[in-house]
Formats: sequence, C-alpha cells, structure tokens
Amino acid sequence: MNQDVFIAGFGGQGVLMLGNLMAYAAILEGRNVSYFPAYGVEKRGGAATCTVVISDEEVGSPVVGRPQGAILLNPLSAEKYLERVRPGGFCLVNSSLVEDVPAVDQVEIIQIPMNDVAMELGDARLVNMVAAGAYLEKTGVACLESLEQALRDILPERNHRLIPLNVKAMQRGAEHVRRAAAS
Repeated sequence: MNQDVFIAGFGGQGVLMLGNLMAYAAILEGRNVSYFPAYGVEKRGGAATCTVVISDEEVGSPVVGRPQGAILLNPLSAEKYLERVRPGGFCLVNSSLVEDVPAVDQVEIIQIPMNDVAMELGDARLVNMVAAGAYLEKTGVACLESLEQALRDILPERNHRLIPLNVKAMQRGAEHVRRAAAS
C-alpha cells in the first residue's frame, strides 16, 4: 500500500493539523509516513499546504509532484492544484467554498460541502475533520479509531472535551464519500 495526498487551503482551515493527524494515525497502524508542511508568513488567511505519504514500505521523499489524492479546501487551491492530481487519482473538494469545479480527465472529483457540515455540527473549525473522515473512507489508510487516538495524542488535554465532536465530523465526511460512491 502506498498513498500520497496533497492538502491545500488557507491558514485557519486546519490544513497542517489535518496532515499531521492523518500521518500520526497511519503511524499508529504501523505504516511508514512522511509529512511535509508548507505555509506563508501570515498568521491566518495565507496559503497553507502539506503533503502526506503513507506506505507499507520505506518512504523515499516527502515531495510529490503529481499526487494520487488531493484535498482542496478553498477556491484558490482548487484553481491552482486540481490539475496536478495524476490520472486515476481523486480530489476531495470543499464545495461550500469552491462553486465551479472543472472536470479533470481521469480524476474523480468528490464534492463535499465541508463548511456546511462543520456549521451543522456547530463549529466552523471542523472543516479539516470532515475532510479527514472523507479521506480515510476513500483510501482506507487508517481507521477512525486510529484517528481518534491520534487526536488524543496530538491535542492538549484541555481540548480533549472536543474529541467526540471531531469524531462526529469525521463520520459525516465518511458518509459523504459513501453516498458519492453509491451514486
């Protein structure tokens, strides 16, 4: 098994947390992982990206030019990075913010209203957790229990009370992928 994903959005959407969480969950399951974050100098609102490579074998490089998967959380990211997904790959797009998603030859586009789902659950900061659940459902690189454990290990103790809501957001993201697969 070898999966790589490119995640992009703006600062404040939890892009780096999402990548870190997925990497940590895969490590908990005994996989080899590379996590490569990149962000602008702005505190909020600037570009934020990361690449995560998850494999049963050694990972040679964290740099991925043509990822097999992408999670694009805002219009600028969709415009800039959608075409980079390699043929046969897929892209999870935050359709709450990205209205017109162009078709890309041989790339499966899964539109999920991530901001809307997060707001239905009562917290706009859950966008990244919706994306995490969707990505895990699509790829199977880790299980929900590992993601939950990763949250317990990564988040400060004072935020552990938020874990059940984060798990609910992951479940909702996974539901969207299941519905897309069924249609």
